[in-house]
Amino acid sequence: MMTGILFGLFFILVILNVPIGAALGLAASAGLIYADFPLSIIPGIMYSGTAKFALLAIPFFILAGVIMEHAGISRRLVDFANACVGHKKGGLIAVVVIVACFFAAISGSGPATVAAIGPILIPAMTQVGYGKSMPSALVAAAGAIGIIIPPSIAFVVYASIADASVGKLFTAGIIPGILVGVAYYYAAKWDSRKNPNIKLQPPMPMNQRIKAFKDAAWGLMTPVIILGGIYGGIFIPTEAAGVAVVYGLFVGMFVYKEIKFKDLKDIFVESAISSATVMFIVAAAAVYAWILTTSSVAKDLSEAMLSISDSKVVLLLLINIIFLIAGCFLDANSAYFILLPIIIPVLKHIGVDLIHAGVFLTVNMAIGQITPPVGVNLYVGCNVGGVSVTEICKKITPFIIAGIVALLIVTYVPQLSLFLPSFMK
Repeated sequence: MMTGILFGLFFILVILNVPIGAALGLAASAGLIYADFPLSIIPGIMYSGTAKFALLAIPFFILAGVIMEHAGISRRLVDFANACVGHKKGGLIAVVVIVACFFAAISGSGPATVAAIGPILIPAMTQVGYGKSMPSALVAAAGAIGIIIPPSIAFVVYASIADASVGKLFTAGIIPGILVGVAYYYAAKWDSRKNPNIKLQPPMPMNQRIKAFKDAAWGLMTPVIILGGIYGGIFIPTEAAGVAVVYGLFVGMFVYKEIKFKDLKDIFVESAISSATVMFIVAAAAVYAWILTTSSVAKDLSEAMLSISDSKVVLLLLINIIFLIAGCFLDANSAYFILLPIIIPVLKHIGVDLIHAGVFLTVNMAIGQITPPVGVNLYVGCNVGGVSVTEICKKITPFIIAGIVALLIVTYVPQLSLFLPSFMK
């Protein structure tokens, strides 16, 4: 009965378009009432769920991403990538993937990456004959790399639940993130292979390439400072988020001079709204996870999964299917709070490293960001590309397939995730 209340009521509320945070909170409250727990324990659980030092990185990374967007860094990254490879066959496709990876290393958010690079790159691709639908789908898919390439908000939330190292997760996401980017590049190339309208851009003179590099240099240094500081042991991920904010403000106000003092209010309000949305979901999900664990529902479901098969290959495939389905309806943060109490005992039983698990589960959630009906990146891509949901959904299929192929490689070749973390202490 408890399982039906927690999962049944939650998915009914989601189908009724109730916000995820509210749906989690209402389902958890119903479970508490059924289990005869006093509702007065909710504030304490919500507080303990959010009062974690690692989670402090979330509002700082969100603020850093907003600052970088307002500072004009995304436009300069696009100009530099375009100057280098824009004239080659499939060059603009490569530009989208490269810039998405770089901006992902600044924002840590999929939708933020789409919103930052989409208004620049979708019109550019349309102008040379790609149309609007495929570029919108490509930008939506490439933007999802934002939660795989470090710094990643999804990794921070996963680490807080699984008691894993944020720094090692950040390191582990680099190679798989690049792999997913390469998969999306070839998916876009395949989709546009018979398009006769595509025109090659003329190559830029060397002096323009050098100028583009100089303009983008401060932006290119952002991931180097953030990730280099973490991996070099200069500061921890939470402190790196604060450094990113200070660096972004310095670049935006004193180097590029695109951020004025009067703009700070709007920047802080925008980031505060985004941060509050994420943290409310985390707080409500903490209550949901607590009742899920306390009522033994998580334990029973874990044992049920283990009773299906003893094969590591089969169980990993089953876990991926569960998360792929969950990604169609949930964001990564909500999915982790709901499913990790069930999945982690299974992963430990079959001997899967939790750092490796964090990576392939996050790749799952990245695919979920472009999967109907709730793929948030799709709707951001529609908005910035000026296309309908139907049009973008027709073009997103090759990217979903490419993402799943990359996911299976990341899942069954753990060395891709664990190679770089092996050099960390």
